[in-house]
Amino acid sequence: MKDRSARLSALRREMAIFGMDGFIIPRSDEHQGEYVAPCSERLAWLTGFSGSAGFAIVLTEKAAIFVDGRYTLQVTKEVDGQNFDYRHVTDEPASDWLENQLGEGMTLSYDPWLHTGPSLHRLKAACEKAGAKLVAAPHNFIDAIWADRPSPPLNPVYPHPLSYAGLCHGEKLSQLADQLRSKGQDAVVLSLPDSIAWLFNIRGGDIPCTPVPLCFALIHADGSAILFLDHRKADETLRNHLGERIKIYDPDDLGTELDQLKGLKVRLDGATAPKWLHDRLKKAKAEVILGDDPTILPKACKNACEVKGMQNAHRRDGAVMVRFLYWLSQQPYGDTLTEMAVSDKIDGLRSEDDLFHDLSFPTISGAGENGAIVHYRVSPQSSIPLPANGLYLVDSGAQYRDGTTDITRTIVRGKATPEMKDRFTRVLKGHIALSSTRFPKGTTGSQLDVLARHALWQGGLDYDHGTGHGVGSFLNVHEGPQRISKAYSKTALQPGMVISNEPGYYKAGEYGIRLENLICVHESEKGEREMFEFHPLTLCPFDRNGIEVTLLNEQELDWLNTYHQQVCDELTPLLEKDEAAWLAEMTQPL
Repeated sequence: MKDRSARLSALRREMAIFGMDGFIIPRSDEHQGEYVAPCSERLAWLTGFSGSAGFAIVLTEKAAIFVDGRYTLQVTKEVDGQNFDYRHVTDEPASDWLENQLGEGMTLSYDPWLHTGPSLHRLKAACEKAGAKLVAAPHNFIDAIWADRPSPPLNPVYPHPLSYAGLCHGEKLSQLADQLRSKGQDAVVLSLPDSIAWLFNIRGGDIPCTPVPLCFALIHADGSAILFLDHRKADETLRNHLGERIKIYDPDDLGTELDQLKGLKVRLDGATAPKWLHDRLKKAKAEVILGDDPTILPKACKNACEVKGMQNAHRRDGAVMVRFLYWLSQQPYGDTLTEMAVSDKIDGLRSEDDLFHDLSFPTISGAGENGAIVHYRVSPQSSIPLPANGLYLVDSGAQYRDGTTDITRTIVRGKATPEMKDRFTRVLKGHIALSSTRFPKGTTGSQLDVLARHALWQGGLDYDHGTGHGVGSFLNVHEGPQRISKAYSKTALQPGMVISNEPGYYKAGEYGIRLENLICVHESEKGEREMFEFHPLTLCPFDRNGIEVTLLNEQELDWLNTYHQQVCDELTPLLEKDEAAWLAEMTQPL
């Protein structure tokens, strides 16, 4: 903690040198992704917070860290409360805090590479209300004081085979160019690495758990393109894959190339692009057309080849999960089995797959009270034994060359209390309600979210995270624009979209429950209107020992028994004899 205090003091000295009264430190890089390279872990370096979302604001005398409901417990364990106020980003927004802390004539600064324009609007309004100003910093103050900051990553970029992509990048570029011309736009700038990776059928390894290269792209309406990518990442194989119409320029050339767009209509996704891009285009006198990243929706709607790859990946991953759960069932109760040991076991089993590339996120291995920390990250320091009687939550997944997986199961060790079984079954009822619904074309995830919460609400219960996030195909494990959440969504669910179904319940200091499958949107039998439904991708049994059968109605039991039969039928051929026998027992009809 003393080291963190020294870093905070150094930051304040750097701010003072340049006449700034405050600086915003987001947990993001130039690409606004969930995962960042070690050189971009500025928030963690300053505060100790290791979560995937949040930001800090440091003023001359006060500082605060802002996190969402997933991290309200975690932040108190990792960040010194004497240095930073803890704030819930929704209930205690930064705008309120700034209005109380800023004074007339003060200046709050930010790095325009690390923020989008919309993300700064409320902060700017709060500054103005307090008589202060929000300005771009002359440089990133954290970088200036981080003496041993890691170098930017230089991992190779490689082609993603057509056998997995299902559509060649030339055709994708042609379709994008057609879209630009139809809207009278001359070019588009892409800043999201997953969008660029999908569009050009390339993959990389610059950030943990996500197989993408960090780069920017400029695509013209004639179908030509520039990738702003460090040349050291590109070999002859990659250049041959890209072809002559796609040039590779150094990232430092990005500004110069944007300057050449004077007078042209340039599309930019203001919600995801760094403000620096918008400011540079404006300075170059380009006509900036703010609109959605044009790759987002076609990337989300997986083609038949990608859906097949996801199914294959989930079948193999399901076999891994059954092997893991069988192994866990054979381990004695007591203090000998720790969260870390169990996490290492499941990670090791996944790595044995020939198509395994990486984990899709660090495994969440939460026993007892740690299971109530939604995005708990086990470490040698935090690892505790699995309970002799109680619940263990494991949320895990992998990046396979043919698909991305993400699954959560809550497992009963010994005996569960009646309360635990009640909560487990209510979560399961929500999971089944969402999985089994049919819905008309045009329905959004926010319209379906209540289905997953209904049984919990009837018990006076709820959870503070979204119900479902989109998932990429050997890309981001968290992918938009589709989601299932209380929060408003303008994106209708469409065939080919993969999304998670993960209601939960968390009792702080005691236990957590989450049950997650990935599901894919498919066309359903038509009624008077065009209808869609969900098909499960994830194949793994739910723990029978957590279910209070009397709380399930006939339709719910039928869904569960049918799903378990599918799990048994598809996974048994991939298992050893003892594992298959265990699975057969775990999937017997209830």
